[in-house]
Amino acid sequence: MSTPDMERRGAAAGVTASGRTLSGYAASYNDPTAIGGFTERIAPGAFTKSLASGRDVLALLDHRADVLLGRTRSGSLKLSEDAKGLRFELSLPDTAAARDVIALAERGDLGGMSFGFVAIDEAWDGDTRELREIQLHEISVVQSWPAYQSTEINLRSKPSVYETHRVGIGGNALWLETCR
Repeated sequence: MSTPDMERRGAAAGVTASGRTLSGYAASYNDPTAIGGFTERIAPGAFTKSLASGRDVLALLDHRADVLLGRTRSGSLKLSEDAKGLRFELSLPDTAAARDVIALAERGDLGGMSFGFVAIDEAWDGDTRELREIQLHEISVVQSWPAYQSTEINLRSKPSVYETHRVGIGGNALWLETCR
């Protein structure tokens, strides 16, 4: 069930690969992004308390609670922070929705990643909002247009290896990995 005051943010990304595991970044730190009439940026460490709380975070498709792809409680969704942002690894189930996600990822058609949250601590400087502490409720695979333009996602079939190839495209970085 969605919290009425929960906010949602997302980012575009490129996907090229095959397999049943999605990984990448659901949020990037210090990336100024225009949200309506203001600019928003996420401070490093904004997810630390939320991740440490043991809260069950869901992985959804397009923020739809009726299309569950995984969750931290079961271990099918793993979340961590690093210097870049909120990193995720999602083991996709054998469901129609997950098969659709895989097909779209293999073609490079996914829009990116997003996340649903409640701002616990924020600061405003003019028309710029800095999110300092975020209570994370869900991350979502976004099929169309996410708000943030810098999250990263890739699809693979091999075990987790966070070292990938970085390809710069127009100032944004995409992480591409192909596995056969």
